[in-house]
Amino acid sequence: MPLQCALGAALCVAVAAASAAPLTLAEAERRALCAEPGAIALSEQAAAFDELAVAVGALPTPQIRFGAANLPLEGGGFRAEGMTHAQLGVRQAFPPSAARAAAAQHERTLADERRAQAEARRRTVLLAVRNAWLDAFLASRSRQLVLDSRGLFVDLVAVTRSLYTVGDKNQQDLLRAELERSHLETRLVGIEQRNAEARATLSRWIGDAAKRLVDTALPEWQPPPSLDELHNALADHPVLVAAAANVTVADAVVALARSRYRPHWTLDAAYGYRDGGLPNGAPRSDIFSITATLNAPLFTANRQDRRLRAAEAQRRAAVATGDETRHRLRAALLHEHGRWADIHRRVVLYRDAVLPQARANAEAALASYRSEAGDFADVMRSYINDLEVRLDLIRLRVDQRRSHVELAYLGGFDPTASAVAAVPNTSPAGGCETRTDAWVDAP
Repeated sequence: MPLQCALGAALCVAVAAASAAPLTLAEAERRALCAEPGAIALSEQAAAFDELAVAVGALPTPQIRFGAANLPLEGGGFRAEGMTHAQLGVRQAFPPSAARAAAAQHERTLADERRAQAEARRRTVLLAVRNAWLDAFLASRSRQLVLDSRGLFVDLVAVTRSLYTVGDKNQQDLLRAELERSHLETRLVGIEQRNAEARATLSRWIGDAAKRLVDTALPEWQPPPSLDELHNALADHPVLVAAAANVTVADAVVALARSRYRPHWTLDAAYGYRDGGLPNGAPRSDIFSITATLNAPLFTANRQDRRLRAAEAQRRAAVATGDETRHRLRAALLHEHGRWADIHRRVVLYRDAVLPQARANAEAALASYRSEAGDFADVMRSYINDLEVRLDLIRLRVDQRRSHVELAYLGGFDPTASAVAAVPNTSPAGGCETRTDAWVDAP
């Protein structure tokens, strides 16, 4: 364990040393999962329940008693009465073995439930980090697109002002150009606000690294697995594993409630030392006593019966909660898989048809305006439409990745792989692993 902790710390330091480079999604994931406190807390709780499982399955601690019995009240001392003696005894309770087994099972299943929650926490953190990084990427790319377009609108204002001064254009064209440039500035303010919000969300998981510039390229991932594969993988979702563990915990509580109908035994053994002698001069014999106590579960109507009914109701509630969670995740998976396919079709349509047409329309409108065959309003509309199309395309591509990470959360696969695979476990016990993701510039 010390070696693993040292390796984990060394990897965290190595991650911090790369702070000058653009922040990629892979690095953000590593930073977020490296010693993530929520998962650590749940893992430690699981370890605590594992220890308690051994403790509650053992016999209760024996009780040792000592003292003096039958001392005379009217003098005579320790030797005056034949029944006066010093006692040393031991008492041991023997709860039913079924009760101890049920209590141990209860703690073990609580440990399993916490481990499943820790894995679910890692998936949730990955989902949150990926979405926050995508929000920051969208704000960064949108800002760059608007800044690039601002230069064009500044040039249009300058050209229109020049033509207006020589009387070739009217004042309305100049005012329209200046208005659209002001709209761009307003849009930049909104983009900066969204960028700040995304950075604030990202900083919760990766700290000051969220202040760095994000990578300029989206990850190019393989298409998600088929819907049937994702449905099959959904059964292993840690949230459902935790729900199944909750049912097992409820089973243990029911077994514990049933064990209360069984008698509890207590064994008490004692040795008594007597001093002095008998009237015939013979020494008094020491004595030994042993007692068995039976705790009989009588009159169970308001105790054992009600505890059992309560435990059975809790089990039914755990089963219903698990069923509701399963239905909810299945519906989310079906919805998200269809959404990913729809967004993918829109991305292809925008990239292959809408964007080239918008660019061609803007260039044609500008050429017509320069030759005094077109209207300035058409030029502005065409270039504004071109900017909107480019912004829509980047939003669609980000939404496609966002849908992809939702499917990865539900199906538990690595987006860089083409088949269902387990999400990498980067808990501190295993060190902060380095993932090697292949990134390519998006089209």
